[in-house]
Amino acid sequence: MSVKQQWSLSVGRSENYFFVPAIDGGTGYAAAADGSVVKFDVVTGRQFWKVNAGSRLTAGIAAGDGLLVVAGEKGKIVGLSSVDGAVKWSVSESSEILSIPLINSGTVIVRTNENKIIALDVANGTRKWMVERPLPSLTLRAASGMTVVNDSLIAALPGGKLTAVSLANGAIKWDAVVGEPKGATELERVADVMGIPSVVGKIVCAVTYQGRVGCFDAQTGVQRWVKPVSSEVGASADERFVFAADVNGVVTAYSREGGASAWKNDKLLHRGLSSPVSFGNVVALGDFAGYIHFLSREDGSFAARLATDGSAVLGNPVVAGSRLILQTKGGSVVSVGIE
Repeated sequence: MSVKQQWSLSVGRSENYFFVPAIDGGTGYAAAADGSVVKFDVVTGRQFWKVNAGSRLTAGIAAGDGLLVVAGEKGKIVGLSSVDGAVKWSVSESSEILSIPLINSGTVIVRTNENKIIALDVANGTRKWMVERPLPSLTLRAASGMTVVNDSLIAALPGGKLTAVSLANGAIKWDAVVGEPKGATELERVADVMGIPSVVGKIVCAVTYQGRVGCFDAQTGVQRWVKPVSSEVGASADERFVFAADVNGVVTAYSREGGASAWKNDKLLHRGLSSPVSFGNVVALGDFAGYIHFLSREDGSFAARLATDGSAVLGNPVVAGSRLILQTKGGSVVSVGIE
């Protein structure tokens, strides 16, 4: 298969934070650790503007309802206009935010490293509600994420759990155990849910560190299936498969319906893989050296490989129509197309 870099632009270095571009229609947005925020055309890569959020950033970016949201140092949350990048509001929470914020139906959702899920008003940043979940004594410093299904927010949590809360008031709808903490020491018992939960239809799938990968009913949290695996990045799902890269770099495709192993690829060992993303007939993953690897969706064989700027792809690539958009640690936002 032939793949091609369509365009590239520079936003600024990600350092050790997990910045992922946000796509809103034909427009994209990206942020960097130094506070830079850019707006660009998804098709051409043309930069419309570049501004500074007024703070060093630790997470981002969310786009929607005419607003952009990024998280700054010491729990700062900044809302900017998607039109011109002007700061509309800024609020502070009590701890660091590594997870990418969400915007949905007039509400901004953030998750802090204290395991608090906080809803803010899009217009002015005032708090609507907050949910605080128990925090294990030892967790990974990771950007575990959130997703929205109908009127529910589903969040990946430390301790191996998924939780669903009402977007309206933060009421807990269900908890599901993805990975059971096991072992004699606190280190052995770390079983955090990693990455962003992946939703396809009525099923949500997720993976844990030192635990399991599995799928659950998105409305009730009832377990469909789980399989043992340890991953430091998230799983992703499509209509047929669930894809996960384990801590060693082995990529496995599981049947979405029953969890049976469909294929494995062990040729990318120790390459610091990103979360896999289903992209047409292939599965795409970034690595520590800035390569994007494309595996056959059907059997896991290599289909193509593309070099970017030589720096790690920490966040997951984003599918935007017929192109894949990703951000490197070195500060490049890159669009890749299949020919």
